Amino acid sequence: MTLIDFNEIVTEAWNAYDSSRDIANITDISAKVSTNHVYRITFTTGNSIIAKLSYFGKFEHFVEDHAIINSMSNNLPSPYENFLACSLMKGNNLFVYRYESEIIDAWVVFYRPVENKNRLPRRLNEEQIKRLGTEFARFHKACYGIRNTLPPSSKTMEVDIDDLLEQLETDHGRHEYRMHLDLIKEQCRRFKENTHAINAWDLEVIPVFVDWNIGNFTVTEDFSLYSRWDYDWFRMSSRTMDFYFLSRVVSSVGDKTIFTYNIDPLMEDRFILFLKAYHKEFPLTKTEVLFLQEVYRFFILNYVIKYGRYFFHEIFAIKLQQEAYEMHLPSIDDKFNAEPLLQALNL
Repeated sequence: MTLIDFNEIVTEAWNAYDSSRDIANITDISAKVSTNHVYRITFTTGNSIIAKLSYFGKFEHFVEDHAIINSMSNNLPSPYENFLACSLMKGNNLFVYRYESEIIDAWVVFYRPVENKNRLPRRLNEEQIKRLGTEFARFHKACYGIRNTLPPSSKTMEVDIDDLLEQLETDHGRHEYRMHLDLIKEQCRRFKENTHAINAWDLEVIPVFVDWNIGNFTVTEDFSLYSRWDYDWFRMSSRTMDFYFLSRVVSSVGDKTIFTYNIDPLMEDRFILFLKAYHKEFPLTKTEVLFLQEVYRFFILNYVIKYGRYFFHEIFAIKLQQEAYEMHLPSIDDKFNAEPLLQALNL
């Protein structure tokens, strides 16, 4: 087995960016569940920056996403003007280093370190849930306000689903998904049919981060968003793409080290409490509430099935994918019921 020296790739990337600043050391600060690599680079001057190395998805999408995020960091109004970690520029352009070999195609960006405040509690009380609902509504409203000022994105939910379907027809795909081909195709078909049936493609598109795991952002004492640095699943999409992970944040189960991606948090009273606070600040539509079912289906198909083995370490990927095949995908249409959510919001 050929080992990849990621530190050497990061060093090459930095030398391509600015070889006049010497590196003293490189520290791996990656999350333990992810295959992505995050490093703190400390220079001989004592200053430091953060390097992110990725190799899943498409290079073009990686560049697009970071260009949009950098534009967001400049365009978001107060109080979110310093919320996002900014990537480093070289001249007038975002700096992205591409390392290509026979073994790997990897991409590196550099971020300025962000100041951290408080992580959310593992389990929120009802007042904290309502405060968080209001805060995310305000953040989404700010993202909505700048949506027309951001660079274009070619990545859409339909493109991702079509890409998955194309993978199923390749020799690699037929081997990778050999026992579940019919299930995946059927779930992709349902996603497309249901999304078109409710006219979800007409929903406004804003920047969303999808993964709101409590380890990815910090808040102030009053639960205002303070800093965010993880962009693995960033995309331009409906704001409802953020809601599955937010339902997990406010769930009665709370944040757990051992986890599963079941649909149940979307049906909890605690999520309804979150939605009511959100809706009061930035009203949702009936279509958006109905779309939550397909947002969840897309999440499982795209991030667990399609990209799971790239994003998660093998032990997590196998577990999450098996649960998706055996439990989560087959039960979506039985478990999700939009009526309690619609009634709570008077829609």
